[in-house]
Amino acid sequence: MTERLYLHETIDILGANRAAYNHHMTANFGRIAREERGLLCVGVFSTVGSTERWPQTMNLWEFTGGWDGVAANFRHEFARPQHQDASLEPWWAEAASYRSGGYDRLLVAADHSPTLADLLADPKPAECHYHELVVLRPGAAPEYLALVAEHRQALATEFGWSTLGAWRTALVNDSEAVLVWSIPTWEHWARWESAQTPGDARHPGVAAWRERTGDLVCDWRSKLMVAYELSPVVTGQLL
Repeated sequence: MTERLYLHETIDILGANRAAYNHHMTANFGRIAREERGLLCVGVFSTVGSTERWPQTMNLWEFTGGWDGVAANFRHEFARPQHQDASLEPWWAEAASYRSGGYDRLLVAADHSPTLADLLADPKPAECHYHELVVLRPGAAPEYLALVAEHRQALATEFGWSTLGAWRTALVNDSEAVLVWSIPTWEHWARWESAQTPGDARHPGVAAWRERTGDLVCDWRSKLMVAYELSPVVTGQLL
């Protein structure tokens, strides 16, 4: 089975330019990425600053063609002496006024993770999204994602959530996983946080999940995000 690859970009925004950057990314680069690079935008998301670093945007892309598709994408960008494809130069020049840099990850999708086509065929209205970065003991990412499919998805469904994606991070020692969940309303998220209260008030399913994965997980960090209005996961249409 060909592995499904994704690009996860965390972007540091300059000042009050997040909305301008989000529009520039979706309206002005999505089509170029699809036609020239075989790179499909899943969504552009604004981080809820009260839950993480701010101002910040996260871009999520689906590669076509597996690892060969990633290689073709890199060749397209770096073949010229400028190490930038010609059609991207004017886009980059404008983007530089909106952002200061970022941090990217290549992600490998778990078997149960929906494709972009799946997400567009069965859109789930989401007032917000829950992003989890899970640090695991080396080599544990495949086992952890299998447990997500077996146990965590059912727990998420109980809280009204749905899976946007589940991945292990490439180019590391299988020690990191990224999960993104679609949440219908802010209150659906609040109920999840309330259910994690230590002691007798903790939801038994949440407690069981923490115990089941305790020997795999070294640390985890979560944040909330909101999808920009032109994101395919919002519109149901490819950029």
